[in-house]
Amino acid sequence: MSDDLLERRLRISGKNTILFYDRPLAPVRAEDVWIYEADGRRYLDVYNNVPNVGHCHPRVVEALCRQAGLLNIHTRYLHEEMIRYAERLTATYDAPLSRLIMTCTGTESNELAIRAARHLSGHSGLIVSDFSYHGNSHALAEATTGLPAPEALAPHVRAVRIPDLTCGGEDEGAALEAAVGQVTQAIRELDAAGFGVAALLVDTLFTTEGLPRLPAGYVREIAAAVRRAGGFYIADEVQPGFGRTGEGLWGYRLHGVVPDFVTMGKPMGNGHPVAGMATSADILDSFAADALYFNTFGGNPVSAAVANAVLDVIEEEGLVENARVQGAYIRQRLDELMARHETIASVRGTGLFFGLEIVTDRTSNAPDAPRTKRIVNLMRDNGVLISRIGREDNVLKMRPPLTFRREHADLLIETLGEVLAQAGHD
Repeated sequence: MSDDLLERRLRISGKNTILFYDRPLAPVRAEDVWIYEADGRRYLDVYNNVPNVGHCHPRVVEALCRQAGLLNIHTRYLHEEMIRYAERLTATYDAPLSRLIMTCTGTESNELAIRAARHLSGHSGLIVSDFSYHGNSHALAEATTGLPAPEALAPHVRAVRIPDLTCGGEDEGAALEAAVGQVTQAIRELDAAGFGVAALLVDTLFTTEGLPRLPAGYVREIAAAVRRAGGFYIADEVQPGFGRTGEGLWGYRLHGVVPDFVTMGKPMGNGHPVAGMATSADILDSFAADALYFNTFGGNPVSAAVANAVLDVIEEEGLVENARVQGAYIRQRLDELMARHETIASVRGTGLFFGLEIVTDRTSNAPDAPRTKRIVNLMRDNGVLISRIGREDNVLKMRPPLTFRREHADLLIETLGEVLAQAGHD
């Protein structure tokens, strides 16, 4: 990487600009699961869920170029690509979800869902996890608990702890009762403060929280509690959605409850900025009767053509099934690594979204954030890109493109084993 490039980035974007790795990457091209730097060095991408069907997939690139050469315009005209996409995507949801509003980012999608929930419920309160992130607008920054932000948690927001049974040792029934009790208490507090509860907003895999193992029925029960109080359940599928879990397209299905709103982003356009919010006909009709909402670029012809191509690739290449098969294989290999390394406390995740919880040792189970960071940087130095998440910043985060195959998985595990051994002796 050019030191000059880093210096210019810091000068123009500020010294606190966010970059991955101690030695930031400077890629110049990518293909499928590989990212290349200018000197030809290639890296196995086990981090980016944005290129969901693989970097620069020819089908997606062709669709983008073809439509860009024909027409791109704002969304207040009729266009076949957008309508066809909305029809296809809503057909993948469970009833009563049947309507789609297209946006440009996950932030916009979550903002719109919260706005509609507040209008229709007559309440303003929002319940989130106490270690979460759902976007970078002002309203969402006021509800951010998992990243530093100058905005304080807003008075109308309540944050609850997400239960995690990953390491065992806790009675599942008691954990469920206590966790649901937190949500019930949050609803009482919002009612007493005059806010009421408009919505529960959660990532369906609880990604930022570190991919916890939940008590059975947790999301179903807290969604029911919020609905009884007059609020709505918003499922954030920006990271889990579009087949990543290997159990269908949507993470919400893992919980046995259909959301009132589903918000989408990053993987929807394989890197092109396209996003969306799905909901029911009744909800959308009621909101739209009072709100003249339109999005200049959301669902424009080029974005819609790209999104259609992404769906084509997912369907035709069997990528949901691939996520299930490869995810199961990787989980097995990660369990084998855990058996050999006392610094791994647990294996987490589902499908092609998985992680390792790193601790000082399994006797104390003390989170080891410095070691986790070192592992991430050593993996980069050894040609594999991963990241880290979790309240203690000690869960290795891995979510490769859905085109990840057995040979890629083997390279990941081999490199990770070598790096774990190295990090364990430093």
